[in-house]
Amino acid sequence: MTEPAQIDHTAATLLRDVFGFRRSARAEEIVDTVARGCNTLAIMPTGGGKSLCYQLPALMREGVTVVISPLIALMRDQVRALRAAGVAAGALTSANTEEETRAVHEALAEGTLRLLYIAPERLAGSAGQGLLRRIGVGLIAVDEAHCVSQWGHDFRPDYLRIGDLRRALGVPLAAFTATADAETRQEIVAKLFDGQAPRTFLRGFDRPNIHLAFQPKNRPRAQVIAFTAARKGQSGIVYCATRARTETLARALAEEGHNAAAYHGGMEADARRAVEERFNAEDDLVVVATVAFGMGVDRPDIRWVVQADLPKSIEAYYQEIGRAGRDGAPAETLTLYGPDDIRLRRTQIDEGLAPSERRAADHARLNALLGLAEATGCRRRVLLAYFGETTEDCGNCDLCERPPETFDATEAVQKALSAALRTGQGFGAGHLVDILTGTATDKARARGHHDLPTFGVGRDIPRPAWAAIFRQMMGHDLIRPDAGRHGALMVTEKAHPVLRGEVRVTLRRDTLERTARRPAPRALVAEEDAPLLSALKARRRALAEAAGMPAYIVFNDRTLIEMAETRPETLDQMARISGVGARKLEQYGRAFLEVINGEAAAMHPTRRKLAGREAGALFDRLKAAEAELARGEGGADKPLSCSPALLARVASARPRTREALARVLGERRAERFGAAFLDVLSAAD
Repeated sequence: MTEPAQIDHTAATLLRDVFGFRRSARAEEIVDTVARGCNTLAIMPTGGGKSLCYQLPALMREGVTVVISPLIALMRDQVRALRAAGVAAGALTSANTEEETRAVHEALAEGTLRLLYIAPERLAGSAGQGLLRRIGVGLIAVDEAHCVSQWGHDFRPDYLRIGDLRRALGVPLAAFTATADAETRQEIVAKLFDGQAPRTFLRGFDRPNIHLAFQPKNRPRAQVIAFTAARKGQSGIVYCATRARTETLARALAEEGHNAAAYHGGMEADARRAVEERFNAEDDLVVVATVAFGMGVDRPDIRWVVQADLPKSIEAYYQEIGRAGRDGAPAETLTLYGPDDIRLRRTQIDEGLAPSERRAADHARLNALLGLAEATGCRRRVLLAYFGETTEDCGNCDLCERPPETFDATEAVQKALSAALRTGQGFGAGHLVDILTGTATDKARARGHHDLPTFGVGRDIPRPAWAAIFRQMMGHDLIRPDAGRHGALMVTEKAHPVLRGEVRVTLRRDTLERTARRPAPRALVAEEDAPLLSALKARRRALAEAAGMPAYIVFNDRTLIEMAETRPETLDQMARISGVGARKLEQYGRAFLEVINGEAAAMHPTRRKLAGREAGALFDRLKAAEAELARGEGGADKPLSCSPALLARVASARPRTREALARVLGERRAERFGAAFLDVLSAAD
């Protein structure tokens, strides 16, 4: 078994040279554990380095690492990014061309492929399992492991076969996800690890770079258009609950001059693929989509996400907003919600085929999301508390920026509950508001509701405010739509202490008003760096288009932001930028230095491979010493030099004695340069 120090050193070297990143304290222990061959479950926030936690061990361990991933687009994007970094990776998917599949099988036969991406459905047939037995699998990695719980019981039962594969191959398994509450984690352990607890890492759920905001629906189409207009030119996703809504909203955005496209599961496969390719290639495309989109897109620089309809749970909310800002740069979210959303989600739960205990759990998850929507304090504190974490007020949500005005709404809530009970819990909010405000409609008269004691007791509150109170009451789970009675509002058990005056209710006053504040856009860089960032993005786009790849595979936004802020002048300085590995420095370093400094930095290819490392600085000092002694100490000897490859070997090996140096340079060159080179090397210690 490998010693810890060697694993750490190897991981750090690979992280720097292949991926262009410096040490990651958050992932270091997980990488070490996976590399040792321990069964592992890691819950890490999106953008926290989940992929590296199995990609690095794949390069450190013997054999092929099989990555089981849920969506074809996600697999293809990851393979493309790995190849761009110089890693031998491939995918076997139904979208492969014959040539792609043949190339993967050839690499497996030659033993050169390090990572193989497959979908769980490949585990069902004997051919797929036979292939995995033949190729020498050393590790199984399960990406988006929460799908084992969410999808395994429903439309993708092959997720439940992963545990069988682990046992059949007798290899370790590492599972990764960004979203898993305690119940989901227990199910992952049961299905993947036979209930035997793996090494588990809970690295937190916080995404501090993401700005959180909610708004009650008030002309939602106009709200989405206004939010998008303030961020024109940035990539974003608008999530909708229905396919039809994606199409109408995409058309509305296009009519307003935005580059927008719809995406949903009812589209033909070629049409969906075309939207995915456009989203990867176009910096300003807005995709209006159902949840079918996003999980399969590996793009890290999505700058904003709008949820035009309330998601079904707090986990779904977190997954959807988590597609923004995966590069760690500032990102924004906005979630719109209204009583119709709540009614829809309650009905979907009640009319589903899940057992009663599952429906109860789903109602609880929805309650948690509604509590977040109607929160009166820091949203991030409420969100993280659901996942069992505590934090201080974040300063990066709408409620921290402008704390809401609240009021004691106990009396108003009691009146509303009384109206629901006195009408037999058989009516929706509209009719109950008529009763509370004393509006004698034909419906109220026909049922004798104009004679109820509650008729007109709420005339002091305007109708729009009453509608908002009912929405907030649904958010607090004091009333629920009854699926069996066409959405009529029924009083929950939680409401009875309120009716008895044992519990007070605090509501937000700001959401009683129709006008909603529009979140202002956030800048990615300081004003003086913005023109350079735009120029760097233009160069990135040109290089990506020429290579036929997504722009973020060249460099992601976070890397370009660091370039714009630090303005490197040399390839050595460029190599220190996060995300600039050796392969990308070789391919793109000079092109981006041209944008920053107006000219390209000339550097021998051998020296360029050492850029950003201590060996690079040693190479330069050795080269200077060589130049001084090219004709000997007196300047009259026959010219003699060292090739760049020889200097690079000396700079990397750092021999300490003349004998060791002579083994690298040869006796003749050691005679001429040995003493000077040893002085340079000694001074560097």
